[in-house]
Order: sequence, then structure tokens, then C-alpha cells
Amino acid sequence: MGSGPAPLRALAAAATTALLAAAPLGCAGGDPGTPPSSTPSSTSAPPAPQDVCTRLITHWAGVILDAGEGEDAVRLDYQSMGLSGGQNDILRAVLADARAERDAKGPAAARELTAREAERRCADRYRSGAPTDGPWQ
Repeated sequence: MGSGPAPLRALAAAATTALLAAAPLGCAGGDPGTPPSSTPSSTSAPPAPQDVCTRLITHWAGVILDAGEGEDAVRLDYQSMGLSGGQNDILRAVLADARAERDAKGPAAARELTAREAERRCADRYRSGAPTDGPWQ
């Protein structure tokens, strides 16, 4: 049947979904010999960097909190999660706060704190549209 335990397969599927949701799509319809137009066919703009950051942090914090204790509970490093070093720092800080909140007030409170803190910290990191400490941080 499968090549690994069910939780790992589910985690891999979640990681793929998160990465695909955050990745811009470069496909264009029509004749394959025709170059894509300079304007997108859709009127929607790509998500802002802080929104992508917030989605990634919220997703991975939830996965890690659900997986159990320890930073390596999901057995993925930050790059495998599609995070930069700076985003990983945000994730670690959010997880520390969320674990304390979970212990004090329960899982629902931890989820609310995770969403709020991820949004706040990502907005601060991308306040100028680019990472405040460089693209590789």
C-alpha cells in the first residue's frame, strides 16, 4: 500500500498544498506557440508577501501543534516547509506563544493566538513590501 505511515503521507500532502497555494501560476491558455500576454488574464493580483507569510506560518504552526511536542515533530526543516530563515524565526516565536496559550486556555485559544500573532509579525516583517532584514533572512 503506502510508502510510509499515514500521518507522514498526510503531512506531505498538506505541505504540497501549502506550497502550491503560495506559488504563482504561470500557465496561460490558448495556442502553445503564442507567447503569454504581458497582462494576466485574471483581474486578481498575486497575494502580498505578508499574506503569504501569514498563511504559511498559520498553516505550519497548526500542523506542528497538532503533531505533538517538539520543534521537529513534523520531521521537516524550515526550507522543506517553504519558509525563509526569518519566517522560521516567526514560526518558532509563534509556536512558543501558542504552546503557552494552549496550556493555559486550550487548543482553540492557541489557534486564535497563532492567527493573530502570525498576522502581526508577518505584517511587521514585510511592512515595506520586502523582508525588513533581507530576502534570505
